[in-house]
Amino acid sequence: MKKTRDNIATKLLLTLAAAVLITFQGFSQTKANADAEKAIFPKGEQGPASNFTGKAFNYGLVANDSTYNTVVGNVLFEPGARSNWHRHPAGQILIITAGEGYHQIKGKPIEKMRKGDVVKCPPNVEHWHGASPDSSLHQMYIIPNTEKGIVEWLQPVTDKEYNAFK
Repeated sequence: MKKTRDNIATKLLLTLAAAVLITFQGFSQTKANADAEKAIFPKGEQGPASNFTGKAFNYGLVANDSTYNTVVGNVLFEPGARSNWHRHPAGQILIITAGEGYHQIKGKPIEKMRKGDVVKCPPNVEHWHGASPDSSLHQMYIIPNTEKGIVEWLQPVTDKEYNAFK
């Protein structure tokens, strides 16, 4: 009798745990879909695997020209996605519009970025940026003075480097 009750209790607990897990997974997917629907800009085109780990999507807003000499766009990083190390001859400004992510300038600690943050990447300084493991990241980027060049892509950010955030 006691063994039967224990078996029933165990089955109930396992069923409850499975229901909670399924609900949480459904909530996470629903939240991700809701976040995508609230995005300011369209998703854009997927960036090349040679420059990104994971999926990152670029949507250009202001194309380079000789009048403004500026490039402006939006990047959506899926959770865990990140850029390679890279540098911009005239620097770069990031404006975080949704989600959470990381940014690192070579030789300095990783910094967390959240909606509303503005990050300045100095000229010709190696850096990377991307989403945190559990959140997507939407960022606008501004690259000024494009007559000096736009971007030089470097090596991928290793998992060890990415996971060094504390």
